[in-house]
Amino acid sequence: MITKPMKTYLWIWVLWLIAFYTVWLILVFGFDQWQQTKESWPIAVAMTIGSYAAGATPMGGGTVGFPVLVLLFEMPASLGRDFSFAVQSIGMTSAGILILARRQPLAWAMLQGALLGSLIGTPLGIYFVAPFVPELYIKLIFSVLWASFGILHLVRISEISKLEGMTEFDERWDFKIGLVLGLFATMSIASVTGVGIDMVLYCALVLLCRADLKIAIPSSVIVMAFTSLVGVFVKFLGPGFAPGVYHNWLAAAPIVILGAPLGVLVVNVIGRKSTLIFVACLCIVQYIWTCISEFNALKIHGIVVSLISVFVILGLFELLRLWGARLVDERIYRKKLTMVNRTASPLTD
Repeated sequence: MITKPMKTYLWIWVLWLIAFYTVWLILVFGFDQWQQTKESWPIAVAMTIGSYAAGATPMGGGTVGFPVLVLLFEMPASLGRDFSFAVQSIGMTSAGILILARRQPLAWAMLQGALLGSLIGTPLGIYFVAPFVPELYIKLIFSVLWASFGILHLVRISEISKLEGMTEFDERWDFKIGLVLGLFATMSIASVTGVGIDMVLYCALVLLCRADLKIAIPSSVIVMAFTSLVGVFVKFLGPGFAPGVYHNWLAAAPIVILGAPLGVLVVNVIGRKSTLIFVACLCIVQYIWTCISEFNALKIHGIVVSLISVFVILGLFELLRLWGARLVDERIYRKKLTMVNRTASPLTD
């Protein structure tokens, strides 16, 4: 039986590109911002890698942008967070539009719950959590979370990359899990660091639901794009952005709008496993870099606490994985039991 290929809507993504570059040209040349934008070229270069990672992995473009600004250029951590929101609102939105236009499979029930949770949690976190987190803690939260994520993939990459399809337990259950995770992750992590909800949703999908990377990664891209848009909107109307975000955004935006979608396409050719291993190594490197650069503030006891935090998070990942394995086994057992009961039941007219 020959099936027709699924209809795509790539023209929507093309229109998005035309609209963005039109606005960008007006902002840069119509308002005489070219000189300041040109001076921010280093972040544009860095985001060529960051934007590819944003589309090809469950790690937002801010995963590269944050350490580049904060660790390499020694900018405030709040600038790195605000820049992550701003640049992802273009790059990951572009990747998200391409994903939707190509009609790639998504974990819709859990994703919808996470989007609702993000809509509530992001503003709450920006107003009532992020302002009270010191700059050093922003760096540590970011570095510890992504180091844990990197180690998880170096240890479990073979298992994760072999997953196929997705275990759907119940749409209402999936929605509730997504809602709780979206609310918690955006309020406590994304609002503080500018990234994180993508990692949390991805981990729930691959560890708990045993989701294929082709489902889990696009779903994580969509939720991070949405969270970044909400974050930018809230920041614009409320507390505002850290100084320096705007010109860095002008420099990086025309790169990431193509880089993130490129990651979506290229990863299908070279494979997700090698890309995930590469980015996982970057996550561990940025943690080591943070510990070295902040050693005077952290001291030995601070480094030890951060290491303990990494292993605590890894322990939580493992518990999630074990829970997922138990749920999958129970679902398979119930399915077999149902089939046996049906076979044993007498036929009726």
